[in-house]
Amino acid sequence: MEVCYQLPVLPLDRPVPKHVLSRRGAISFSSSSSLFGAPDPRQLSQRRGAISYDSSDQTALYIRMLGDVRVRSQVGFEPERRSSHPYLCLCTVLTHDDKDQGVSKRLHRLLSCQRYLHSSRLLRGVPQQIPLHILDEDYTGQARCMLEKVGNWNFDIFLFDRLTNGNSLITLTFHLLNHYGLVELFQLDLVKLWRFLVMVQEDYHSGNPYHNAVHAADVTQAMHCYLQEPMLAKSLTSYDILLGLLAAATHDLDHPGVNQPFLIKTDHYLATLYRNTSVLENHHWKSAVGLLRETGLFSHLPPEDSLNVERDLGSLILATDISRQNEYLTRFRTHLDQNNLCLINASHRHFILQMALKCADICNPCRPWELSKQWSEKVTEEFFQQGDIEKKHKLEVSPLCDRETNTVGDIQIGFMAYVAEPLFAEWTRFSDTRLSQTMLGHMGLNKASWSNHVITAHASYLELNAT
Repeated sequence: MEVCYQLPVLPLDRPVPKHVLSRRGAISFSSSSSLFGAPDPRQLSQRRGAISYDSSDQTALYIRMLGDVRVRSQVGFEPERRSSHPYLCLCTVLTHDDKDQGVSKRLHRLLSCQRYLHSSRLLRGVPQQIPLHILDEDYTGQARCMLEKVGNWNFDIFLFDRLTNGNSLITLTFHLLNHYGLVELFQLDLVKLWRFLVMVQEDYHSGNPYHNAVHAADVTQAMHCYLQEPMLAKSLTSYDILLGLLAAATHDLDHPGVNQPFLIKTDHYLATLYRNTSVLENHHWKSAVGLLRETGLFSHLPPEDSLNVERDLGSLILATDISRQNEYLTRFRTHLDQNNLCLINASHRHFILQMALKCADICNPCRPWELSKQWSEKVTEEFFQQGDIEKKHKLEVSPLCDRETNTVGDIQIGFMAYVAEPLFAEWTRFSDTRLSQTMLGHMGLNKASWSNHVITAHASYLELNAT
């Protein structure tokens, strides 16, 4: 059976694969055989996306000859230098071998990137070859299309993560830093930024059902939505926005998949190091600072400015400690009651950033049901996995972590009633916009849906026992 290979038909506004360019030589006219007198029946007008000319044009013939030499000798086809571009799309793939190697590395560390061997750390975040595209152009196009709607509250981070081959945090964060003009404004080195984002994504534990890089990407996208709100958009500085995005991307860095009480009762070294106070949040912050210093992302800034970034980043991340929820909520409510929030004041802007990050961190109940349900199931499974570990080691099972006595619906209803609803009610008082009303509306519908699930499950349980 004869197989006929044809050049793919490509729209002119799409990137042309290298194998096509090599066959076209970037310039088109009658074939080389016609230069030596052989007839060529092809019409020049049928050659598309190229430059056509008469075979008597000596200059064009010379250009074509150079092109043929370039193609045959493979000269000039080195991988593209990404650092030379003002804007890069880092929709990059890792091969299965790379992924397996990354998982293997993470299995050998204990809650801290400090367990890496120094020799291996030198190459972290620097892939041997940076692929130019995702698996194929269709996926690249779909991911880019999604990024055009990154400010939509219905943004499906799970789909985006699949389209970017598991690189949602890298791709999304880099896109937003460019969207706000922060790369150019703060003169961030693209190679250092790329390495930093790769290392951040790598230091999230993919084995965690909930606290992983996809959650960080989701929180970063939510933070972007809040930064677009009128109250914030007209008041925040570029420095505030940079802090907000970096804090969102790193707020759960190197999360072990267990909570603070577990670390305390198992006498974990992190609990000792941070004196049982905001143990995880301190670790996330210090891990982020470690990556900033290792990559030298802000090394071009004066030392004082660099230290200020690290300090303010820590202040934001520490605010996500759920055990301090009432402290921040009471302060927020007091400001709103007294109507004394002045966003010209840097400290007030920073406080609003803290509240925005807190909202972004626990905004899952405010997402559309299809997304919210997935997050609810993931966080509950992480709770239950901790409970299984506690049972295995004959420890007291933490609240909400026993899969035999708790359900997803019960946990979510309680979380919405006592944590999410009070926070988002105050946020709506501060910023009563369409987005705020949408979030409250979704949360009400999701709470009702979980209530129906609980009632149905309870009825099924009673019916089963009756028989």
